[in-house]
Parts: sequence; structure tokens; C-alpha cells
Amino acid sequence: MARDEAARDLVERLELPFNALGVDPYGISKKHLATFFGMLGFLYRNYFRVKAVGLENVPKRGRAMLVGNHSGGYALDGAMVITSMLFEMDPPRLAQGMAEKFINQLPLGSVWSSRCGQLTGLPEHAERLLMDDRLLMVFPEGARGTAKLYKERYSLVDFGTGFVRLALKTRTPIVPLGFVGGGDAVPTVLNSRTLGKLMGVPYVPLTPYGFPAPLPAKLVVHYGKPLVFEGTGDEEDSVIKGYVDEVKARIAELVEAARADRRGERAAS
Repeated sequence: MARDEAARDLVERLELPFNALGVDPYGISKKHLATFFGMLGFLYRNYFRVKAVGLENVPKRGRAMLVGNHSGGYALDGAMVITSMLFEMDPPRLAQGMAEKFINQLPLGSVWSSRCGQLTGLPEHAERLLMDDRLLMVFPEGARGTAKLYKERYSLVDFGTGFVRLALKTRTPIVPLGFVGGGDAVPTVLNSRTLGKLMGVPYVPLTPYGFPAPLPAKLVVHYGKPLVFEGTGDEEDSVIKGYVDEVKARIAELVEAARADRRGERAAS
């Protein structure tokens, strides 16, 4: 199919050290990536009609950290951010995230997440990726972010601080991003931890129509200019917290910019 071929061509252009079998040192597989992005590409372009703004702020090469807000009942935002890096960047880049540990306990979850470059969320994995000049995707709100209810979809919950210490230690620029629309695609009214326990996940988001199948909401992501902080990563907590607050404030601004973007498109249609 055409979309599969497009994804395959973009995967071939990734500037990663694949061996003759199409596998890189992290176990990332060209074959798995082509299948993965063939599906995500359809969602990105045709179902959610994602609009990505500020892509020029993402470095074309070298280490960088994409840091954004969570929006939606599960990692829909992460999937679309990853897809924007492959489909919109020139040359295409593979954004690698830190997968939640429970994913590796799901059937085929461990194989597919690792083959597509999404490694278990351990600090040593993140540091190794950055030292190898990879593109790392981070959502400092964690699972608390994806658990936001519909009425909270534009809010930001507390950020973890580890990403800033990691950025300082590895001398990595932070590219803030604001993602909007996930809360409309998955309008969560309740998170069921009971169902989550039965399914082996932290919770299951419930929507007004029941199961959290995503609606075809317009999704928008705004990438901001890179933030570079001075330090070694061993600074006092108060210093790190100041840097985190600066990143959080910038992401809040980008969320508002993305919201205005969506409103403008609705008014024009």
C-alpha cells in the first residue's frame, strides 16, 4: 500500500547505524518500524489530521530532548509526536521514548516497543541514548498526565525533575512542545483502576461512550525554541526546580498557542 511504502522509504532514510539485517545496536528493526509507522502515518495524516508547527526548532542531527505535556487518556500524544519526527523532519528522525514498565508485561508489548525504539523507562537507558546523540522524548507529568479528565485536558500537573538533571549531565538541549487535542480525542470522564488491574495496566480511561476508542479530533503540536541550561546535573534541588518551572512555563505557553491555532482553524472552516 502507498502509505506503507512511504513509511518504508522514510525509515530507509533514518540516519541510524543499522546492520545488514536492518537492526541497530539497540535492537531497533527497520521491518518493525515500517509496519509501525505505516499504521501511525494513516492516523497522523488522515484520521487526526495532525498539524505540527515549529519543526525548525528541532535539531536535524545530534542529541536533543523533546519535552511536552500529556494530552489524552493514553500515549496518543507520544505516538503522534514520534510520527511527526519521521514524516515531517528532513532528514527524518526517530524520536525514542521511555516506555512504562507495564508495557513489557503485555502480550508482544516488549518486542514491539523495543523493536520500534521505545525502551523501558530507566535513567541509564535515557542517558545512553543521549550520549549516542539520539532524540529522546519525555513527558515529565508521567502517568498522572495521561490520567487527566476531559475538564483538565489543558492543565499541567506536577513535573518530575529527573529530565532536567539528565539534560544538564549530558549537555542536551530541551525542545519544549505543547500538544493539544488528545483530551478531545479521548474525552476521559473517569479512570477505572479496577479494570486497569484486570488488564495489567495502571488504569483504563472511560469516556461518555464507554471504551476509550479515539475520536477523529484535530490534533496540534507546537515545538518551541530549544532551552539550554548551564550545570552538571548535581545542583541543589532548588536550582533544578527553577529550571523545571521554566520548562513548564514555556510548555504552558505552547499549549495556549496550539489552542489558539485550533480555534483559528475552526473559525476558518
